[in-house]
Parts: sequence; structure tokens; C-alpha cells
Amino acid sequence: MDEFLSVAIEEAKIGLDEGGIPIGSVLVMDNKIVARGHNKRVQKGSSVLHAEMDCLENGGRFKASEYQQATLYSTLSPCDMCSGAVLLYGISKIVIGENHTFKGPEEYLKSRGVNIINLDNEVCKNLMEQFIADKPLLWNEDIGE
Repeated sequence: MDEFLSVAIEEAKIGLDEGGIPIGSVLVMDNKIVARGHNKRVQKGSSVLHAEMDCLENGGRFKASEYQQATLYSTLSPCDMCSGAVLLYGISKIVIGENHTFKGPEEYLKSRGVNIINLDNEVCKNLMEQFIADKPLLWNEDIGE
């Protein structure tokens, strides 16, 4: 398994253990993790702390040129909000664990030059499928439905 996706999965499991939604993310620059995070909407009572947003927040400030060379890993296809952050900061590559349980605006991101790689990871799928089955109302809230 991809080493960076493994860390994103660790983050997703931390979120689940905290009573939240099992989605994790890491930001990689120069083949090193510079930030990591997980969905904290439930834990923090937040409207915006999806995994990718938490990861970017935890990373702090970077130069535009650094973001342009970065890769964002997420256990799940990023939503519209998180995709907007990717475009805003010029992150050029996203590696996702899966997009079976949820698919964000991947085609739009691609049309804007973002390289998207879907690893179609079974662990990521299983985490989300189980969570959605166990807590469908919370899941629908997270994706705005």
C-alpha cells in the first residue's frame, strides 16, 4: 500500500475513534509529509473541517510555489469545498483512496489541470461503507444532503 495513503488511513481511523467521520488526509512536499488531518466536523462542531481542510490548516502557510509542487492525499474523493481549496492554492496532484462511496468534482479538477490518481483502496472503501451504513444521517449532513 502507498505509504502516504497509509498515514491518511491512520488519520481517518483517529477521526472514527473520536466519534467523527472516517476521512483522513496528508499533504506531501518533496516526498515528505508536511501536514496531516482528519474530518473534525463532529468533534469541533465545525461546518468546514473536512479532512483536507483540517490537513491544510494544520500545515500552516506555504508559498504558492510549494503548493504547486505538493500532492494532497485523501482517503475519499474531495468535495466541492475541498476541491476549491486545491484550486485556490494551486495544488497540482491529488491521490484519493476511493471514489466509490462519494465522488467529488474530479472531472472539473482535471479540466483545471489537477492530476488525480484513484488508488481504489479496499480499506478506504470499507471504512466509508461501514460508516455510511451505521450513521447515514451524519454522513448526509457531511456532504450537504
